Amino acid sequence: MSSVDISPRDKEVIRVLQDDFPLCEQPFKFLAAQIDMSEEEFIERVKKLSEQKKIRKMGAVLQHRNAGFTANALCAWYVPPERLDEIADKMSKHPAVSHCYDRNTAPNWNYNLYTMIHAKSRAECEQIINALAADCRLDQFQILYTTREWKKTSMRYFVDNQGESRDQ
Repeated sequence: MSSVDISPRDKEVIRVLQDDFPLCEQPFKFLAAQIDMSEEEFIERVKKLSEQKKIRKMGAVLQHRNAGFTANALCAWYVPPERLDEIADKMSKHPAVSHCYDRNTAPNWNYNLYTMIHAKSRAECEQIINALAADCRLDQFQILYTTREWKKTSMRYFVDNQGESRDQ
């Protein structure tokens, strides 16, 4: 997708969607007002951008440490390929799992499913992982604990090098 495919007005919509989502009764009306647009037009543009796959998702970014989740682990699982969809679906529905995705294996690393687990302690992480393993009948996994957080932001589009909005 090139920026030529996105109108200047749609770029404005994308810019305001990238900021913190307003916690108010009419968040789209609030965002639309920032770019001098009606709420109805704003919502229609968001729908159209989504349908055209020019935006893929809108979602919250949980500041997990601020929410009390101080232990985080990426768990790499070996799942038999014929059970991958079944197991991924089951694990992704667990409330402690924020991310669940499959990856190709590599020599000496046969793990093909990854889950990000958030808990209040390492012991709680391990309890959750052991319960998932038992529930899914899996016995091959590696737990990789988070030791340092490097980034908690998403890509920003149509901004200059200082993060300010651009006209183009």
